[in-house]
Order: sequence, then C-alpha cells, then structure tokens
Amino acid sequence: MTSIVQRRSAASASRSTSVLSTELRRRARLRSVIGALGVLAALFLAAAPGSAQEGAPAGPTAEERQPALVIREGSVARSEIVAIGRDLLVEGEALRDVAAVSGSVRVSGRVGGDVIVLGGSARLLPTARIEGDVLVVGGHIEAAAGARIAGRSVSYPTLSSAWLTLLEGPALGLDPLSPLVLGAKLALVAAWLALTLLLFATSGRELLATSEAVQAEPFRNFFVGLTGVLALVLSGLFFSAFAAALVGVPLLVLVVLLAMLLKLWGMVAVFHALGDWLGRRILKRPLRALDGAILGLVVLGVLKLVPWTGTWVWTAATLIGVGASLTTKFGRRQAWFQPDELDALAPRPVR
Repeated sequence: MTSIVQRRSAASASRSTSVLSTELRRRARLRSVIGALGVLAALFLAAAPGSAQEGAPAGPTAEERQPALVIREGSVARSEIVAIGRDLLVEGEALRDVAAVSGSVRVSGRVGGDVIVLGGSARLLPTARIEGDVLVVGGHIEAAAGARIAGRSVSYPTLSSAWLTLLEGPALGLDPLSPLVLGAKLALVAAWLALTLLLFATSGRELLATSEAVQAEPFRNFFVGLTGVLALVLSGLFFSAFAAALVGVPLLVLVVLLAMLLKLWGMVAVFHALGDWLGRRILKRPLRALDGAILGLVVLGVLKLVPWTGTWVWTAATLIGVGASLTTKFGRRQAWFQPDELDALAPRPVR
C-alpha cells in the first residue's frame, strides 16, 4: 500500500514538474519572440532614412526614365495595366483599371475602371472618358474641358517622397550606390531573413495560404494592394492634418501599424511564392516551405542591390504582398466583416 502511494506521489510530482517545464519553455519562447521583434524593429528603424535630402536625386531623370507605355488609338486592353517607373498613355480603350507608380497617366481614350497614380499626375484630354474614379497621390489631376469622369476625383499633391520610400526601403532621395544605401539594404535583407524564420515558426500554415493567393492572382493582388496603400496613406494624412491631436495621433499610429503588418506579412508570402515557383519551374523539384521562402528572399535581395530596378521590383512585390494579405485576411481566408456585423452597424428605421 505504501509503495502504491509513493508511486502516485512520484507520478504527481513528475506531472507537476512537466507542467512547470512546459510553462517555462512557453515563457522562454515568448521572450524570444518579443526579443526578435525588438531586433527587427531596431533594424528597420536604423535602416530607414530620416528624410529625403535637399537637392538629392529623387528618382531617374527624364533621360533615364523608360519610354512611356502606350495603348494606341484603336487598341483595346482587356486586363489591368500597370506602368512602374514610366508614364502611361491611354489613347485607345482600357476595359479595366490603369495605374502608374512613379509615373504619370495621360488619357485621351476610354478607361472602363479606375485611374490610380502614385508619385505622378493624371492628365485627361477633352476626349477622355473615365468610368471609375481618378485617385492621385503625389501629383495633380488636370482635366481638360470635355473630359468626363463618372466616379470621384481625389488628389493629394503634396506627398513627400519619404512616404513612397515606405513602400520599398531606403533608395529614394539618396544615391542608390552610396555605402549608406547599400549597407541599409543589406541590413534590411538580414532583417527580412529573421522575420521569415519567425513567421514560418509561428504561422506557417497561414503564410502558405497567403502565398497561394500571390501565385494564383498576382495582378489582382497588385491592384488591391495599390488601392489599400492609397487608402492607408490618405487616411494617415487625414488623421495627421484634420483630426484633433488627442484622437488623430492614436488613429495615425494604428494606420501605420496596420500598414507595417500588411507589408511584413505580405512580403514573406511573396518570398515563398517566388521561391516555390523557381523550385518548380527552374530547379524542377518542389522545395520545402522554408527553403522556398529563403530562395525567394535571396533572389529579391540580389535584385534589391541593382539601382532603380531593385526599387521597382520591390515596390511591385510590396503591393502584391499587401494585396494578398488583405484578400486572405493574413492567410485566414475569412471576410474582414461578417454579414451580421454589418447588419448591426446599419442604421435602424425610426418607428
């Protein structure tokens, strides 16, 4: 009888020790995650430039800019059109949205969707017909007499290039070959590697779901990301300019945090999507999830060191990643708002 009691006491003590050990390991992992997040934040803050220098080049000159992307008169573009680092001329008909990043849009034909410009202006000639909205951040809207816009026209011309720098990293406003920029880019690549390891260790399944969305519909995710970034930028500018400090500052902080989460999560998903595609198409063999993500990061990290090309590639990747994060709700594939929640927010009829 005594031996049975002793064995039960020993088993109970062993279970207590196991529970305590598990709790200590859980707390240690939590401290490691918090520490890793702190290191990531420090690296990102240290790598980001404080502001664009006066007189420093903010982008390619007119001679260096790529030739404009032109939809000729009589032509019809049935899918979305994106111009990155160059102008977009719509002389014919575009049935979907058109967008330019660090370039301007000139329309003399018809656009069946929205016109979105980030870091440029929109010019509408007298024969222009826009069935959607015209959204311009960092430039102006010039609509000639006779031009028709079916939707809204929103322009915020005083956007600093520092806002655009948040899309890709430290390149705009500084010499792309300067030791400061190259060192900052290498530091960012190291930070991205740490973040990739952290997210795959904690949320691998959700990341893979977001990566599948990146591979399935990259162009759709690009436009969702571009629209989302514009909405976040305009919201941040509104809160900082018009809302009272007591209310505007916390809301601005929330907008910035949401933008950072969307970018960080989405870019890691893009790393995996690119690495998985290279493994299947180039290496002719499937890669493990983490190996694919690291391969994609290495390829994009090398491109990041190429002046201007790296900037536009990472900008496009950022917008695709942000769009995939939004469309999949960070890999959970759930609606952001449930129908019953929307019904609760709807005004009730007065009886």
